[in-house]
Amino acid sequence: MAELEVEIVAADHFVWSGPAKMVKARTADGEIGILPGHTPVLAILHAGEIEIEPVSGSRITATVDGGFFSVDSDRVVIVADNAQIGESAAGTR
Repeated sequence: MAELEVEIVAADHFVWSGPAKMVKARTADGEIGILPGHTPVLAILHAGEIEIEPVSGSRITATVDGGFFSVDSDRVVIVADNAQIGESAAGTR
């Protein structure tokens, strides 16, 4: 089964990384959902929540204050001005 390799970093700290089945975020062009095999994308992130469905474990949410969202070869990189993992993902890294 194909999976995404996801990495979230803020301007001054590492936030989260790991394998995932799906990532959803809000960009300047609207909401985007990424599954394995998605075409390459580079987008500007709007402030709000990013949802990640990891390969194992429960759904993870991260709150971001804007930034960039990049997808290429099943690798998703989110570079945010500021980012914080939601409570349900504490200890998941």
